[in-house]
Parts: sequence; C-alpha cells; structure tokens
Amino acid sequence: MPTSADPARRTASPAAAGPSRRQVLGAAGTGVALVAGLPGTAAAAHAAGLPSLGTYDVVVIGSGAAGMTAALAAAHQGLSCVVVEKAATFGGSAARSGAGIWIPNNPVLLAAGVPDTPAKAAAYLAAVVGPDVPADRQRAFLDHGPAMISFVMAHSPLRFRWMEGYSDYYPELPGGLPNGRSIEPDQLDGNILGAELAHLNPPYMAVPAGMVVFSADYKWLTLAAVSAKGVAVAAECVARGTKAALLGQKPLTMGQSLAAGLRAGLLAAGVPVWLNTPLTDLCVEGGAVTGAVVTRDGTPGLLRARRGVIVGSGGFEHNAAMRAQYQRGPIGTDWTVGARENTGDGIRAGERAGAALDLMEDAWWGPAIPLPDQPYFCLAERTLPGGLLVNAAGARFVNEAAPYSDVVHTMYDRNPSDPDIPAWLIVDQNYRNRYLFKDVAPVLPFPDAWYDSGAAHKAWTLDALAGRIGVPAVALRATVSRFNSLARSGEDPDFHRGDSAYDHYYTDPAVFPDSCLAALWLPPYYAFKIVPGDLGTKGGLRTDARARVLRADGSVIPGLYAAGNASAAVMGHSYAGAGSTIGPAMTFGYVAALDLAGGS
Repeated sequence: MPTSADPARRTASPAAAGPSRRQVLGAAGTGVALVAGLPGTAAAAHAAGLPSLGTYDVVVIGSGAAGMTAALAAAHQGLSCVVVEKAATFGGSAARSGAGIWIPNNPVLLAAGVPDTPAKAAAYLAAVVGPDVPADRQRAFLDHGPAMISFVMAHSPLRFRWMEGYSDYYPELPGGLPNGRSIEPDQLDGNILGAELAHLNPPYMAVPAGMVVFSADYKWLTLAAVSAKGVAVAAECVARGTKAALLGQKPLTMGQSLAAGLRAGLLAAGVPVWLNTPLTDLCVEGGAVTGAVVTRDGTPGLLRARRGVIVGSGGFEHNAAMRAQYQRGPIGTDWTVGARENTGDGIRAGERAGAALDLMEDAWWGPAIPLPDQPYFCLAERTLPGGLLVNAAGARFVNEAAPYSDVVHTMYDRNPSDPDIPAWLIVDQNYRNRYLFKDVAPVLPFPDAWYDSGAAHKAWTLDALAGRIGVPAVALRATVSRFNSLARSGEDPDFHRGDSAYDHYYTDPAVFPDSCLAALWLPPYYAFKIVPGDLGTKGGLRTDARARVLRADGSVIPGLYAAGNASAAVMGHSYAGAGSTIGPAMTFGYVAALDLAGGS
C-alpha cells in the first residue's frame, strides 16, 4: 500500500494579511523588489508603471509540459497567448525526463486493446490517492486526460506508444492494471524545429550515439548481457538509429520528443516563447490577476493578460530555503534531477497574490546515488535480483522493488529513530557480471570518481565492505545471509519483495524461483550510497477542478491558474504509475486553457 507522509506535515499556507519578511526578501535583487513588499493597490500601481511588454489574452509562465500544453490549447481556442520561460532553453524538467504519461482510457491505450474503463480508472485513482485530493479534481483529471491526448495529437506532430508491461504502481488495488496504463512519445525528427532545436533543454541522460531508445526499452537494455530479448531490443535500437541517420533525421525520443513536439505545435500556432524571461511577480488589481511582471532583456516589464495567467513554472526543488522550510531533513538541492531553474518562483508569486499552498512537504521521490557529476535516479538497479538495501545498522528496512516514492517515504519516516539516510545498495560481482548499471556495461569497472566521492565502495569481503560504509560487520553478514536464504526460497516474508506485479518490472525473467530475488555470493562486493532523490517537488498552489488557484478560504483568485509542479499534485502523497507527473501536468494545463476560453 502507498506510504503516506505524516498528516501533521501536510501544510497549507493561508493568505497573509500583509507581506511577510520572507516574501519581501524573496523578491530582493530582481530589479522590482518593492513590488512584493507593497500593499496590493500600491503593488499594482508600481507594476502598471513598468514598461509594457504587450497584452495577450493568456500569459503562460513556464515552457514545460504543463505550460506548452496550456498555450497550445489556448491558441486553438482562439486566444492570443505568450509563453515566458526563465531558462535559456525550453522544455523544463519534462525535456530531461523519460516522458512517461499516465492517463487512463486515453485513445492510444484503447487502440492498443488495453482493457481500461472509466470505472476501473476512477476506482484505482481513488484507492491510490485516498482523501488527500478532492474527488472533483480526480474526476477532472480522468475526464479531461483522454481529450487532452487527442487534442495534442491533432495539433502537434506528437504521437504516442503504449509502454506495454509497465505496471501501474499498485496493480493489486481495485482497478489497477498489471500491464499498465503508461504511454510515451513516439520518435520525432528534430529537424521539424529548425534552428529552434538548439534551444531544447538537454536530457538528464543522453541516449548512446547511434541508437534510438524509448523508455520502454530501458528494462531490456539493462538485461542485454543475459537475455535474448535484451539483445534483440538493443539491435532494434541500433537499427532505428541507423535508419534515422540514413534519412538525415535528428531522432528524438522520451522527454526530448515530448518537448520538441509541443514546441513544434506552438510554432505552427504562432505562439511566441520568450526564453531568458523569468517571472518576478504577478500583477494583481482589484483582487484579480491581470498580468505578470517579468524580466526581458535584463529589464523588468509588465505583460498584461486579458483573460488570465497560467503558472506552469515547475516546483521548488532547487530552492534550498524553501526545501528547508517545508520538507524533512536531511534535504537540499543536490539530490534532485529536476531542471535547475525550478526555484519556486511561480509558487511564491502565487502565494503573494493570496494563494494557499498544499503538499509542500512532499516530492516525486526516488532513491538516488549522489554521483560526483549529478545524482543518479535509481530505477532498475535497486530492483534487479542480487541486490538489497541496508540502513546504518546494516539491516534491510524496505521492499527494494517497491515504487520509488514509497521507498523514500519509508526512509524519511524511519530515519529519526532508525537511521536510513543514507542507505546502501549492496550487490556482488555476479550482479555486476549480468546487468547494466547506469551506463556502465556489465563487467566493466566503475569510474574512479565514483569511489573517490564516496558514492561507491568495493571490497573482497562483506566485513571489509561494512567497514568502508560504517555499518556493523556482524549485522551486514547476518542480513545478507538471511536475504540469501529468502532468495533461494523465492519468498520474502520480511518485506514482501516480489509480491506485487510491479515488483517484477525491472527484474530478470531468467532468475528462478522469483525474478526479484537472487543470492549474493561472488566477491568482490559493492556498496552504493542511496539518498532521497526526486524528479521534482509536488507541492504548490492549491487549485480546484478547473485549475483555478484558490485562497485558504476556498475562494478563487480571479485570473490565476496553475498546473504541473507549481500546483499541488492531483496524486496527493502517492504515485499511480509511470507518468503521474507529466500526465496530470498536461491535463490541467489543457483544463486551464479551456476554462479561460469558456469551454470547460
């Protein structure tokens, strides 16, 4: 079952009667610092006195999946629209991602024969999310998601593929699907963007040269050394790459395809995207949001919005002060893989405009290895047979194959009394001989920098390994011995690894009696530091079923909408399946645009 955060930590920030010291300081140094510190009418007057950057029906903040989908929908509703982006690139965290999209009953799934129904989807989402999110918001996501996918395919070059076999994260719950509901973008030729392709935010991990790889391929590429299907999938990836090269294409998949496809749709619709244009504040007049103060070409200016502003500026994962304020320690900005520009600008601007905040203590968590160049979000590596997680006491504490968000919730929940941060992923040479680890092929040595940084350790005995990572040797030996006996039996009564269909996605079908479990027996042994990483934060502006931003008393702030990680997630404290970040982000961006156009 999903692990919930402590309810006492579920904070909502009420609208303040006046600006706090933190609000004033947060705006300092922007060139319009006084805006945040002035009373509402004075702030509006100050904003109105700034140079005009134009007037549009809709101003969209952020060019990630939420923002670009919102702008595309607004344009095709006949509204004039501009997208402003803080970074020098477009795409945000979506461009860096694997771009799984979780939307039940969408046309791609139904065309593939997936046995989904509205009733199944509603039952499953309610079981996963529970009471944390109002039922009408859940319904809005389920009702509008399929139409959003149809709309995007009709008005952009994007096409999608079912990620067959990628299970919902809790498939045993009512309505859960063991074969999954997630889709991902199909291959796209980057040439369609022309010179604009150079402004695409690069991926979190580059695809190997000469290959075209989909997210669904990753599972099999990990097994290429031990699986005939893995070899076949690798050959197919190379064949796609060869074909694209012969055709003179610039093949894009995953988040690169998603961001490029949405950007191509905006180009065709004539929607401008202003890069290097950070949001400073919102213009509020008479209690309604009527525009955005942004910095363009180094100068602050006012963008007027006739209908409203849609905030899709991402979360606050790279804002150390906000993370320390709202989230449990240890926390910081070094373990996230979210776009580095995500510092909570839109959330803070909305809060100054009177918005309530929800879910600020939570994130799209996942175990990460703090490698010296950047954190590595650990998916298959902790699930493959022949590995286990231990804490500072040298003991297992969690089902290693559980959904990544649950693993980190467990780390934080237990850490005060039984330290689990950092934890350690323990594997042996047999594991290393069989499986890809990050981008290091089986048998090949890990980079020296991994060892030098303390992210990885290697020793010829478990006792020596225990000494290197500072855990009791006797406990580590006992833990591995117990785990080995469970692996040989094919059952894990201690933590139930392998009980869920989801547990078997990133595993080795050639391992019996349970593809999740294998003994550690061949030295040397390896340990990898595991910390609470994330794909981004999931708390933000409180919104209703129409993506309108709400005050603490439940009233609507006229003219202000939010979607994506700038808003509190419709998934609450849980995670329904791969793509539970991007699917709702795109959907509520779409919903916001329809509402602004009067079509929702």
